[in-house]
Amino acid sequence: MTTTRDLLIEIGTEELPPKSLKTLSEAFSASISSQLNDLTLKFSTSKSFATPRRLAILVSGLAESAPDKELENWGPPVKVAFDDSGKATNAALAFAKKNNISADDLSQHIAHDGKQEKLCYRSNARGAETKEVIASVIETALNSLPIAKRMRWGALRTEFVRPIQWLTIIFGEEAIQENIFGLTSSNVSRGHRFHCNKELQISSASSYESVLKDQGKIIADYKIRQDIIREQITHVGSTLGGQTVISDDLLDEVSSLVEWPVALAGSFEERFLKVPAEALISSMKEHQKYFHVVDSNKKLMPYFITVSNIESRDPQKVVDGNERVIRPRLSDAAFFFETDCKISLEQRREKLRSIVFQDKLGTIYDKTCRVAELSEDIAKLLNANAAEARRAAELSKSDLVTEMVLEFDDMQGIAGYYYAQNDGEAGDVALAMNEQYMPRFAGDSLPTSLTGTIVALADRLDTITGIFGIGQIPTGSKDPFALRRASLGILRIIVEKQLTLDLGELVALAISKHQQFASDTNLKDTVLNYIIDRLRAGYEDQGISAEVFLSVSAKQLSAPLDIDHRIKAVQAFNQLPEAAALAAANKRVSNILAKVEGSIADTINTDLLQEPAEVTLAAQLLEQQEKVTPLFAKADYEGGLKSLASLQSSVDAFFDQVMVNADDEALRRNRQSLLKQLQGLFLEVADISLLVVGK
Repeated sequence: MTTTRDLLIEIGTEELPPKSLKTLSEAFSASISSQLNDLTLKFSTSKSFATPRRLAILVSGLAESAPDKELENWGPPVKVAFDDSGKATNAALAFAKKNNISADDLSQHIAHDGKQEKLCYRSNARGAETKEVIASVIETALNSLPIAKRMRWGALRTEFVRPIQWLTIIFGEEAIQENIFGLTSSNVSRGHRFHCNKELQISSASSYESVLKDQGKIIADYKIRQDIIREQITHVGSTLGGQTVISDDLLDEVSSLVEWPVALAGSFEERFLKVPAEALISSMKEHQKYFHVVDSNKKLMPYFITVSNIESRDPQKVVDGNERVIRPRLSDAAFFFETDCKISLEQRREKLRSIVFQDKLGTIYDKTCRVAELSEDIAKLLNANAAEARRAAELSKSDLVTEMVLEFDDMQGIAGYYYAQNDGEAGDVALAMNEQYMPRFAGDSLPTSLTGTIVALADRLDTITGIFGIGQIPTGSKDPFALRRASLGILRIIVEKQLTLDLGELVALAISKHQQFASDTNLKDTVLNYIIDRLRAGYEDQGISAEVFLSVSAKQLSAPLDIDHRIKAVQAFNQLPEAAALAAANKRVSNILAKVEGSIADTINTDLLQEPAEVTLAAQLLEQQEKVTPLFAKADYEGGLKSLASLQSSVDAFFDQVMVNADDEALRRNRQSLLKQLQGLFLEVADISLLVVGK
């Protein structure tokens, strides 16, 4: 039985980049585990550790060696290896030389591969010894980490994200000495830079985490450290009479900056609360990595929470230092806000003439003019306030030239909202300044106001049609203008806000605002198809099959909300027990009608109905037509398809008992008309013949 031990690997460095620490740790651990598996070195579990100064992994129950392998090297068939006299051929001699065996012994190396007898050399390969491969495994893992820019240090040619200061490798209780990146590994780690600035002897791999915590004042487990931080800042927030707002990205970054977290609360003057809360939060978060606190009404309180990397004997001094640092930052935000409020968004528009949107599409000012015209058109289609939509679009980019946005780029749109309010603009116009960018990412909120909704659509449509017009269509992973995201945003807005808009009409209107593309007859279809194609992936994420999407796509519709209703209806229909048979029948109908030469009459001659099955089907089709026509008229596609599902038995009976391609032409034509009516009822919603999965 193979003996097992625990393996500890620690890479000690200078400060690792906080925004990539988690990724580096996961990649390092995954690479080590993957290589051990490839070497068939079995282990029970692996656990990763990451702090600003170290990446580590503990592999528990690791085998000291991999099992030996029996290798089979197959050669040529016997009939090729030996001539008629039994003499070895050149092929056999080459096989013997390759496997270092005597030509005279070839007859002892014949085996059956299940089909024929061949030369076969069997040998045993010694399994890898863990201690012998550790160094190469570590080097491979370090070299494969996703590091955008590596650095060198000292006189070495080796490269890593930061200079490596020490290496710790312990196998069970044995310190492993390997030379990696110019350093010799040992069983020595290092403690906290301030609390325990000394070397730590790790007696065994399994004691690593406890030694670092008890002696070195290091919480090495990233997840545990993060949970401690979350618990501490939540508690501190409650002691302040509020609630700490915890964003995942900031929590990750702070967890990557400290090894021994201590949460402390500081405060700032209430006068700063006159500044937009988002600006204060941005300043605290981006510059100082502070968490903010809100009251029961979600309003910002004059406090912040910082996570220190030391347990100070005089924490108030730490707090005082942080308060001194944040005050100038907040003062800057206040100054920018007060200065910006002196000039209206309308007055700032002229400055947009100097900012290029795209060389061939003009300036940002030009873009706002196009979006304003398009917003007005869309507002009329929705019976909305066209004047407000136009006004909002004209002012939509003016905050780009404010001091606030120049300093805090994530205030784009948000700053515009506050400045529009300050200028006395209408409520929906002010909201649109920020809502034009919604949704900013997958799952983000949609605009709440109709004016914001209109500008959000117009802005995206202008960008997509313009970029397509100059031929910069996204390919592969290249999408510099984020047209995929813009397309998904358009679709989400129209569908989720239940807007009865035709995308083809919107695209045509957007193209008309670009005078240089007005004569491009193919541009509309190209843009429309691109946007509609974005739907497919979204439905697949919802568990809706490609066949369902294609059945509706075959209708070549361009109203996203109507497409959505149809897809949901076909998805529900596809779950019915009758669906498979009816889809197969429709496919059969499509194949039959596709071969018919000439036109097929729309009406059925009841006098030519002979077989009971066709009489029944014709009667049921008439009955269903009366039932589903009003349902389809009000877009109740699900109800219509559910009603049509009752046709299954009569359709099956028709194909079982009736010869469609009868010799008598009149009968044949009449039966083709019957099938055309059947197909037409389903085609009112989708081509359900496409639900039949190809084999």
